[in-house]
Amino acid sequence: MEKTESFKFAVLTSSDRCSRGESEDVSGKLVSEMAKTIGGLAAAYDIVPDEIAAIKEKLLHYCDTLKVNVVITTGGTGFSGRDVTPEATAQVIEKNIPGLPELMRAEGLKKTKKAVLSRGICGIRRNTIIINLPGSPKAVKESLEAVLDLIPHSLEMLSGGRH
Repeated sequence: MEKTESFKFAVLTSSDRCSRGESEDVSGKLVSEMAKTIGGLAAAYDIVPDEIAAIKEKLLHYCDTLKVNVVITTGGTGFSGRDVTPEATAQVIEKNIPGLPELMRAEGLKKTKKAVLSRGICGIRRNTIIINLPGSPKAVKESLEAVLDLIPHSLEMLSGGRH
């Protein structure tokens, strides 16, 4: 994959266990490594518990204060009562981007039927694209690989560039 113009990104891991230091956040580090391969410059990386208020606070900070171009979340997209990342994301985005999660699930479906169980969403807040990924490193890699090459063009479109 060729490198493109650089952009600022933030990674947010939603995990009770990682936020308490009981597990290492492999997925968040993987997201950061992958984003750098297409010109991403890490602006922030945080781990929060699976709580809507904590997730929203970070998303708003990344979008409105740091003004990053892309926020990639990992974790909190499953079915448990504590999985609330899509709900928090929905409360901060202004426009939905349904095609990205559709593509991630379609590509994941080629490997496992379980891919359709991810509830992740994607959207835009001001000039920031927010992408929800599952929590497992394998699912993160497969999901992000499905859309990674679309991020530079998406950012160009968001800044008024040609479609």
